[in-house]
Amino acid sequence: MSAAQVALDRVTRVPGVRGALIASSTDGLVVAEQLMDGVDGRAAAALTGSLVARLARTTAGAGLRAPVFLHLRGEGGSILAAPGTDGLVLVAVAGPEANVGLARLEMLNAAGRLG
Repeated sequence: MSAAQVALDRVTRVPGVRGALIASSTDGLVVAEQLMDGVDGRAAAALTGSLVARLARTTAGAGLRAPVFLHLRGEGGSILAAPGTDGLVLVAVAGPEANVGLARLEMLNAAGRLG
């Protein structure tokens, strides 16, 4: 099993996580995915890839380090992102009942191994 598949498996086992994917932060394309039916991985990848790249440029311009985790929370759930190496970002789509703390730990652990 590849490192990408191991990362996706660990994240999707977190209660309330509806899917996970690995995307390129440069163009927002999906590299690997493991999603439940009804989850639009391409939209999540495009949004997250763009956001991660913009935040990295913004923080660099301000003399700060790039963020290591992003949490976008909405009424129906959350999009979680952990930038990895080589321009990859690990993304999780979580329902409102998700254990976001556990998802964050799994994602940070796995994101360092991508690439």
